[in-house]
Amino acid sequence: MARDDSTLQQHPHALSTLQLSESDALEHPAAAPLAVSGRDGAHRRLAPQQTAVLVGLLAVALLLTAFGRDWGGGVISIILLCGFTATSLLKLVSALTPLDPRPIRDLDDSDLPIYTVIAPLYREAEVVGELVAALERLDYPHDRLQALIVLEEDDHETHQAVRDLEPPAFIQVLTAPPGAPKTKPRACNLALERARGEFLVIYDAEDAPHPGQLREAAARFAADGPDLACLQAPLRIESDPRFIPAQFALEYAIQFEVVLPFLAKAGLPFPLGGTSNHFRTSSLRAVGGWDPYNVTEDADIGFRLSAAGSRLDVIGLPTFEPAPTRFRDWLPQRARWVKGHMQTLAVHARGPAVRTPASLTALILTLALSVASSHLHGLLAAWGLIGLLDLMTSDQTPAMRPLDLSLLLLGWASAAMAGLVGLRRAGSPIRLRDLVGTLIYWPLQSLAAARASVQFVCDPYRWDKTPHAPRTGRAAS
Repeated sequence: MARDDSTLQQHPHALSTLQLSESDALEHPAAAPLAVSGRDGAHRRLAPQQTAVLVGLLAVALLLTAFGRDWGGGVISIILLCGFTATSLLKLVSALTPLDPRPIRDLDDSDLPIYTVIAPLYREAEVVGELVAALERLDYPHDRLQALIVLEEDDHETHQAVRDLEPPAFIQVLTAPPGAPKTKPRACNLALERARGEFLVIYDAEDAPHPGQLREAAARFAADGPDLACLQAPLRIESDPRFIPAQFALEYAIQFEVVLPFLAKAGLPFPLGGTSNHFRTSSLRAVGGWDPYNVTEDADIGFRLSAAGSRLDVIGLPTFEPAPTRFRDWLPQRARWVKGHMQTLAVHARGPAVRTPASLTALILTLALSVASSHLHGLLAAWGLIGLLDLMTSDQTPAMRPLDLSLLLLGWASAAMAGLVGLRRAGSPIRLRDLVGTLIYWPLQSLAAARASVQFVCDPYRWDKTPHAPRTGRAAS
């Protein structure tokens, strides 16, 4: 489809809308289904060898259980010891590693490259106005800025909401054709084919990026080598003292302010966040874009870029976003994240990532342990509570040894230390109740993990959308 910018030049507030067709998608490898392009991806859930390994592990677990408490409990304790020690050490070492800010020379306006913003939306009529306002606040010359809002054809309310806004000329609307899978990465791939920018960034409907974020990313790309493919901006949760938003803020502070900067400094790949990923467009196209079947395409693309020989890094200026406030909204979102991490782990465990020590280490630390812990938190919480009561009341050998209880406490203490460091770096409030609240929050993730496991088998490409409310009305949600 030819691009016609003449209307935009003549009418600075004319909204340009491009209607894409399914043939457009199939003409371009980044938008084509992976099964057509021949690439591996989440459309293949498990390889036969992976299924055999899982069945074998299940058989071993049943055999250990059959041997009784001593054999089975001892082996399980060793496995948990290794996993918890690795997770705790990652958070502890990350928290103790200072940031290494590099002085970067700001680019003059004349030196700034063309930058593309991709914002895939679905049923976001209530908040699209806030997104457009956030894009207008970006401190970047509009003649070097291209913003592509991608809407689904059946999303009539958001289409009308955008038309009513009369956004500036640098914002265009792309209409994705009907097709499957109906996911965010498929929409991103369609926009990628029309991206004019040397660099591009992904924003979600609810995002409020720092106005200087694009300038910082452009300066970092200019100061670094061509192997730098992606820069992750920190995601920060807007202050909300309620339980779920407060725990979200703590999680994000650990992940984006502590762990990811450490992994980047160590030269290890990592799963990207779902938004505010700044890409070198050529590097993204070289790996075929995003996996449209992966429901956490952000986690997947980081390892794809690394497998292609590219580097990932982080920048400092943040993007602010709200967190779900209700459990009924949190649960499907978290289940989608766990399911997507399972998809990503399955894909890269049979790919080139496991062939290099650095990528294999990162895959284990960031995805394998995350998937395992989300499934085990509930059981471990119950085991810990029973074991603690047993230690205090029983005269016989307790079900939980003091070493096991110490290990659980070490895991919490490491997370608390990382949380303190992360919240301080993010400038967020530090509350003791939030740190203690993780002991309640973590077991809830096992409910999401159970839902994710069922969907991984029965409905792997289902995209449970998180509802968003405008900031002016969020206090009542």
